[in-house]
Amino acid sequence: MARNHWHILHDDGALTVARRVPVRFDLAVSTRLPMGRKLRLAQQVRQDLWRLLRGLRGFAPVVRVEEQSGGLLLTAGGQVDGDWPAETESQIAALLACPARRARWLRWAA
Repeated sequence: MARNHWHILHDDGALTVARRVPVRFDLAVSTRLPMGRKLRLAQQVRQDLWRLLRGLRGFAPVVRVEEQSGGLLLTAGGQVDGDWPAETESQIAALLACPARRARWLRWAA
């Protein structure tokens, strides 16, 4: 697999961007966002997630975006081979809650 290769999976109105297949969420945090282009949104979140956790040994990011009741449910996290620090999920939650990042993601996905 090429270094920049990401798997893009479509199923039942959902889109998943993952580094490895089969997709596995050892860590997962979800948030709701307004409607937008799912692939562009997933790629932006995946990029920020990777920047946040690239030092986590054995980490393979996964971002899933699915349509739900007039908006999008975004789940970010991924597979971790081994242990991870207890604060990792709160770091992901803080990333997903950051108003500046959310605004940037939504501008890009418009």
